[in-house]
Amino acid sequence: MSADTSNTPPNGLPAYRLLTGPDDSAFCKRVSEALELGYRLYGSPAATFNGERVIVAQAVVWPGASDAAG
Repeated sequence: MSADTSNTPPNGLPAYRLLTGPDDSAFCKRVSEALELGYRLYGSPAATFNGERVIVAQAVVWPGASDAAG
């Protein structure tokens, strides 16, 4: 896949997404796929422990979708 340069995310996806999940390879793959689509990382990742495992979050934004986000 290559990055899209339009002002609209593909497949009806929102301009802002907060990806969350266990800190594992599946989560890393979801973030990587968003970057491949053309999203950009927004802010620092967050992590917490739910008593069993580490849960992480990473915000991504679509470039050009909002001046406030980029």
